[in-house]
Amino acid sequence: MNSGKVYLIGAGPGDPGLLTVKGRDCLALADVVIYDYLANPVLLGYARPETEQIYVGKSRGQHSVPQEEINQLLVDKAGAGLQVARLKGGDPYVFGRGGEEAAFLRQHQIPFEVVPGVTAGFAAAAYAGIPLTHRDTTTSLALLTGHERPERKLSSLDWQKLATGLGTLIFYMGMSNLKMICEQLIKHGRAADTPVAVIQWATLPRQRTLTAPLNKIAEQVAAAGMEPPAVIIIGEVVRYREELRWYDNLPLFGKRFLITRPRAQAATFVALLQAQGAETICIPTIEIATPEDWTPCDQSLARLGGYHGVILTSANGVEAFFGRMKHLGLDLRALAGVKIIAVGPKTAKEIEKYGLSPDLVPQNFRAEGVVEELLAAGVDGKRFLYPRTAIARELIPDSLTAAGAEVDAPIIYRTIATLEKRDMIRHLLESGELDAICFSSSSTFDNLQAMFGDELKTLQGGTKFFSIGPLTSGTIRKHGFEVALEPEQSTLDDLVGAMVDYYKEP
Repeated sequence: MNSGKVYLIGAGPGDPGLLTVKGRDCLALADVVIYDYLANPVLLGYARPETEQIYVGKSRGQHSVPQEEINQLLVDKAGAGLQVARLKGGDPYVFGRGGEEAAFLRQHQIPFEVVPGVTAGFAAAAYAGIPLTHRDTTTSLALLTGHERPERKLSSLDWQKLATGLGTLIFYMGMSNLKMICEQLIKHGRAADTPVAVIQWATLPRQRTLTAPLNKIAEQVAAAGMEPPAVIIIGEVVRYREELRWYDNLPLFGKRFLITRPRAQAATFVALLQAQGAETICIPTIEIATPEDWTPCDQSLARLGGYHGVILTSANGVEAFFGRMKHLGLDLRALAGVKIIAVGPKTAKEIEKYGLSPDLVPQNFRAEGVVEELLAAGVDGKRFLYPRTAIARELIPDSLTAAGAEVDAPIIYRTIATLEKRDMIRHLLESGELDAICFSSSSTFDNLQAMFGDELKTLQGGTKFFSIGPLTSGTIRKHGFEVALEPEQSTLDDLVGAMVDYYKEP
């Protein structure tokens, strides 16, 4: 039998940043990824595009694929010679049935490796501001499951020892039995006023933490409507939460934003927002496409050495420009003596990835800034290449041409509307689940407007519209909508900074 190998990978508790480096590397090598309900789907981005992805998730009362079938699936895929990444929430060997899967693989002589993950109990405590041990409080803790095999009852636990012999108790999967757990602990000697924390969706921006005494927590959890997935922490260490909480004190914690820019360009924006505690949903309203006809662009690139300067005004334009150069067999030598002009610092950083430092980055990060500084330096008799998007304004070519320059402005990429996630955006707007939609270009808003037409005004409800700069804001207002926020400088860093200021308590 031509056997592959199975990697039982702990995906961590939810925050994709808590995946281990080894787990990430195994995902990158996998031919197949088999993942669970509690494994953050963002992690699938570490796999190769051609990697097969199979969802076998389980949630309370719903089993997508029975465990026996998951076991057999692992054997079948690895037995076919494939490298299999089995992505499991938390740690595979902490209430994750990883031991059962490993034993089944061993029985069928399938090689496997276990990649530990950050278990939910430890992560939930850390993100809620609760030290599980503290030398002034307790030096012992226990990990327990509140949901055992159906034929076994929680009453079979040694409640006397749990109640009086251990400091901190961490219950996984105990929400449906929370009341009984509390009653048993109090009955067997645990103080009724022992502090308890219930942490739902730990390490994610939707995290909720509720604290109450042992004799009142079940009632308060029910009143708050808290449901699984959640971790229950019982012990005196919970009292440290108010002093040590940090995650839910981040400035954008609990806020949910829709990101409309293309997925490939959204990563930096998402990282900036998540660092401030925000939850982000990426649903692009545009896609990047190649020109319908490459001829004008290729003709311009063939005579690169004849230009005084190349003007690049977006990260997409930079990627398309250097990508097309490579396609035509051109390298950086073709740009010898040609000045590189970037519209702003973000575009400049993209250019630097290709080994070049821009000769000009205007103080005003807009096309107007490029025009102003070029005209100040003099453009009469000079020739410029301005590779652009199909919907770019004519400001740069018109202004420079009027001043005596010659400008070639071929289309190097297009933005096209995508309707793929229209229903998902509708649901988010109708349910009021969004605090704001962030627009990074006029086209991102134009295409959202095209999706819903006049109905967008009704759907918007209380959702705010945030704009990266004056051009995008002008487009939003042209359609009759209010712009709630616009940063002073048209950069993602400034937009996130403005969002933090916007939500500061007065």
